[in-house]
Amino acid sequence: MSAAATPTWDPAQYLRHAGHRARPFADLLARVPDLPADRPRIADLGCGPGNVTALLAERWPTAHITGYDNSTEMLDRAHVEHEGPTAGGGRLDFTHADVRTWTPEEPYDLVVSNATLQWVPDHAERFGAWVAGLRPGGTFAFQVPGNFAAPSHQLMRDLASRHGLAGALRHEDAVLAPEAYLSRLSDLGCAADVWETTYVHLLTGEDPVLDWVKGTGLRPVLTALADDPEAREAFLDDYRGALRRAYPSGPHGTPFPFRRIFAVARKEA
Repeated sequence: MSAAATPTWDPAQYLRHAGHRARPFADLLARVPDLPADRPRIADLGCGPGNVTALLAERWPTAHITGYDNSTEMLDRAHVEHEGPTAGGGRLDFTHADVRTWTPEEPYDLVVSNATLQWVPDHAERFGAWVAGLRPGGTFAFQVPGNFAAPSHQLMRDLASRHGLAGALRHEDAVLAPEAYLSRLSDLGCAADVWETTYVHLLTGEDPVLDWVKGTGLRPVLTALADDPEAREAFLDDYRGALRRAYPSGPHGTPFPFRRIFAVARKEA
């Protein structure tokens, strides 16, 4: 599998840890300032199954919100569970788009992305087009995982290399340093707020860290080995043992530190 191949997504697996995954998005939205329009136009890039996109409708109930994703599996779930009029008179809809090439075709009050841009090579090069598509006073906001140096990902990459899948996974350069994001956004004339947070999720169940990464970071490996169940199980057996050693279970569950990087950039009014 090449690095550019698209992983197959499993909405049910992704949503198994929906509560933990939604918290960073809620923390991001808490820092987004008031939007310019009374009935805002909002884009959610990489909306997945739509569960966090629905949080946008709670914050801005009159907004027309469109979630964009390139996964048919994720969009099918979003259409069924979240699409339609919102309680405040707005609308929530979902459509297929590739974030690597998506460009606003109308003015937006908010362009937001939750744990998606790490999948987009050179994503910071797209910031200019997205900010240009904002109304004056609009906001571009995103969060990305900053844990590519964590044991969960280092072990994943090491094992992928040993199993002949070296090109399948992202590396530490999948995201920029917070300082680099601040510089890029400030160069675009935005008032930028960039920060990082390490969450310590307390996971429960058998092999919970493996269960977590099966929904996200491990998807390229699972996709590459989908037609070879024996090789897939061999990889998972090796990875399971390594994760148990790296993240031992405690009396209350398995602590799983997870660093994330956040940015909120407001376009000049």
